[in-house]
Amino acid sequence: MTKQQKFLTMNLFLLTFVLGTSEFVMVGLLSEVALDMKITISAAGSLVTFFALSFAIGTPVFTALFSRFSKYPLILTLIGVFIVGNIITAISGSYGLLMVSRVIAAVVTGVLIALAMAVASETMPIDKRGPVISIIFTGFTVASVLGVPLGTFIGQWGGWSMAYWFTTTLGIVSLIACFATIPRGLKGTRSSLKKQLKLFAYPRIVLAFFIPALSIAATYSVYTYLAPLLENVLFVPARYISLVFLLYGIVSIFSTLIGGKLAVYDGMGKIRYVFLAQAVILASLYFTSGSLVWGLVSISFMALVVYLMNSTMQLYFIDWADQHVPEARDLASSLTSVSVNVGIAMGSALGGYVTTNMELIDISWAGGIVAVLAAVLALINYGLERGARSSTLKEENGQHGQYEGSL
Repeated sequence: MTKQQKFLTMNLFLLTFVLGTSEFVMVGLLSEVALDMKITISAAGSLVTFFALSFAIGTPVFTALFSRFSKYPLILTLIGVFIVGNIITAISGSYGLLMVSRVIAAVVTGVLIALAMAVASETMPIDKRGPVISIIFTGFTVASVLGVPLGTFIGQWGGWSMAYWFTTTLGIVSLIACFATIPRGLKGTRSSLKKQLKLFAYPRIVLAFFIPALSIAATYSVYTYLAPLLENVLFVPARYISLVFLLYGIVSIFSTLIGGKLAVYDGMGKIRYVFLAQAVILASLYFTSGSLVWGLVSISFMALVVYLMNSTMQLYFIDWADQHVPEARDLASSLTSVSVNVGIAMGSALGGYVTTNMELIDISWAGGIVAVLAAVLALINYGLERGARSSTLKEENGQHGQYEGSL
């Protein structure tokens, strides 16, 4: 890669780090928000759910609508809106205003992620796309390592709103970096929303969309309520909870990086086994929660598998659009992150239901069941892909035979 491409990669990494910190820091501050707003922990958890739902609904629509604009001014404008959304979050004095501000931030976050992936796929060498995309996804992972624990610490020290003044500052830094490094010449694609949404007319795209959604739902049924689980089941003192989030984030860095390598070597053929391992790991927490050490081991393995499928699915959607619906390339770039946020919404909602109606630790085996469903969908999708490739190969061989016969 050229020096300019390397700088661009690091900037897109910074952007996803900032977006990830803003999105995920709420998970570490549920207790503080619930206490300050005088709401239940499940109501505070619904902030995570509605952020994810807004992300999932708004991202494909606004990505398709904005795809006609040049990427440089569009990215700068959206980061500006992101900064405003975080300021509103920081000054929110009511639960309603807080919810509205998170919805605004969610929609903008989704479109920015799609644009970051599109910029990377358009500007990087073909053989570097997988590793570069994994680096961009690593921004979310490092957000878990540094951003979320630091934001959680700031929120516990100075009040939860201080955490969002922190993310506002990060947004300003990212705006300056994007101003300096995003290429000016990346034009938009003039296409109607209707034409781009034809991407969803392909059953395999719809099927593939729910693979990462179910996998992330499995993890987030536990992760959304990790702070209260640590405090009330594993009996971790509140002052050490940010350190556990730090441990989780450090391990998940390896998940993203391994996922980049997995994407290069037939990732679609392997991820079903990843989901089965994920199911076992999540269910194991039910049995290891009686021990602080073994409980933390289960949580560490949960982090190790959470992002293994990201790069594989991202390249799958982009390559599919290139072959079948080229005008929907930007929309395809958004599908992994949209699917992930559908999964976050599903997982946090499932976790909320379980914590309300069952024991808190029951979120572990509930998540394990959802991971098994992800493995089943991955197996079905891989079988369909192999069948399609086989049919294409037979058709090409038949055409080649007819050509030789005509000679």
